[in-house]
Amino acid sequence: QVDVTAMAQFFGYVDVTDSGFIAAVLSIAFNPLFWNVVARWEHKTRALSRVFGSPHAACYCLGAVILMLNCVRSHCFTEAMKSQPKLEGLDCHWAYYSGLAVLAVGILFVISSFLALGFTGTFLGDYFGILMEAKVTSFPFNILDNPMYWGSTAVYLGWSLM
Repeated sequence: QVDVTAMAQFFGYVDVTDSGFIAAVLSIAFNPLFWNVVARWEHKTRALSRVFGSPHAACYCLGAVILMLNCVRSHCFTEAMKSQPKLEGLDCHWAYYSGLAVLAVGILFVISSFLALGFTGTFLGDYFGILMEAKVTSFPFNILDNPMYWGSTAVYLGWSLM
């Protein structure tokens, strides 16, 4: 027998039929799928580098597309959060300020990762043949293996708590 109590509680707090929730889930799933497929295709064919005339121009264009997709994802996430039921226990100052602290740590990791890697290091330059001279070991990479991913996760978690 399966205990479905936890799932029943989950559906009491999340409306999975809400169009905003569906759009958020689809955008969250689509973004990394899209940029990984495009980057692997570029690595295999060098088609984008040929179209844009150089690997750097192609990487910057893909980076711009990724940034636009991230804006769409953030908008969908925000709209989904607005339309979902709220936990009564999180409607207080400590939850808001805890969320703000988690959000701040996430932003610190994301921005410091970007500054350490640069634009092409952040936006899949290695798939375009743009390699860094050495492995980045400075902050935040000396704290976490994947600070950009953990930072992004913390941003959305903090946002959710707030």
